[in-house]
Amino acid sequence: MAKQIQAVRGMNDCLPDQSPAWQFIEQGLRDLVAGYGYAEIRTPVVESTDLFKRSIGEVTDIVEKEMYTFDDRNGDSLTLRPEGTASCVRAGNQGGLLYNQEQRLWYIGPMFRHERPQKGRYRQFHQFGVELYGLAGADADAEVIQLTAKMWQDFGISDQVTLQLNSLGSNQARADYKDALVEFLTAHEAQLDEDSKRRLHSNPLRVLDSKNPQTQALLVNAPKLSEYLDEDSKQHMTKLCQLLDALGIAYQINERLVRGLDYYNKTVFEWVTDALGAQGTVCAGGRYDGLVEQLGGKATTAVGFAMGMERLLLLLETLGKLDNLPAPVDVYCMASGDECVAASMKLAQQLRTELAGVRIMQHLGGGNLKKQFKRADKSGARCALILGQQELADGVVGLKHLRNHDLPQEQVPLAEVATRLAAVMNETE
Repeated sequence: MAKQIQAVRGMNDCLPDQSPAWQFIEQGLRDLVAGYGYAEIRTPVVESTDLFKRSIGEVTDIVEKEMYTFDDRNGDSLTLRPEGTASCVRAGNQGGLLYNQEQRLWYIGPMFRHERPQKGRYRQFHQFGVELYGLAGADADAEVIQLTAKMWQDFGISDQVTLQLNSLGSNQARADYKDALVEFLTAHEAQLDEDSKRRLHSNPLRVLDSKNPQTQALLVNAPKLSEYLDEDSKQHMTKLCQLLDALGIAYQINERLVRGLDYYNKTVFEWVTDALGAQGTVCAGGRYDGLVEQLGGKATTAVGFAMGMERLLLLLETLGKLDNLPAPVDVYCMASGDECVAASMKLAQQLRTELAGVRIMQHLGGGNLKKQFKRADKSGARCALILGQQELADGVVGLKHLRNHDLPQEQVPLAEVATRLAAVMNETE
């Protein structure tokens, strides 16, 4: 027997018993952004490597260690996209969507990073993101955060997540702070963990993200970013906080909050949770006003966020929010005798036309009614329609309730089946 080929490590299949949870989340997200008037954008999975080097930064962990990069047959360096924002900006520039325009966009799709696989974090993962271009005010930041707050509300987990907020200031303010931080950390380099020592010389702001207790204790006395903020960034942050207060969205100011990507300025935020053990981030974003110009477009302000969907799925599973998802089938059609199969299939097709949104599965493969009822029950359908020679002769169809055994089997006239099924679908189980 030939050796079975396995999936690549860290890249997982979504099997049929898992897809209802994914569809539930995806539909919830689609409904969410539709309610805010955002439009979907779809970009290629593969992009020029330079796109991510210029946007993310060449000295970030993503570019240095995690990107799937290869040369194609023409010798061009290509990369499987590790995140969505750079691709959105590239598409916006190329399509003439951004300059002197307001765009509210969202995307969903697979991303790729060569990280150590762990629960909720994989080498192929799926990301949902929102991008708002052309609006510089704090009200744009507030809407993006309001949208994320509505997301938690829709999924019923508002009490399990906390919003953390910070400002990185202008590029100049950030550069001045970086110099002060490097000076401080260099004077205490012997006390840093090995990862922070490496980051000190490549991406020093990421030292603030260190999970090492000794490094965190050292950072208590480090310079604070708020002390270096420019006046415009201070005013922006004040207006944002006032808006969030008025919207009833609670937040914590976290002065050590920075984003791992180089392109952020002014507002940065994360939603964190303790529900998965150690505190972890489930959604993060901020403002990146210089990225469009950095990638060859004309200066355009931007704010947005991204969220790993595997992480959200794990959180919802842990909190029991995916325990009672509807079955993928509503009605199971079966035929008693081979001579009734065509009539049963015709009835099922007629009902699919008349009852939009009702999911009808036709029994295939023959077998006696006992076997068919076993399959009907396994499908999760709420009811079964049985059509045999006697039913055909009488112009009726049998309707059996599969989830409420207290209800008797009915004989429904063929002309009334659609009306009766519609009533059954509207009944609470």
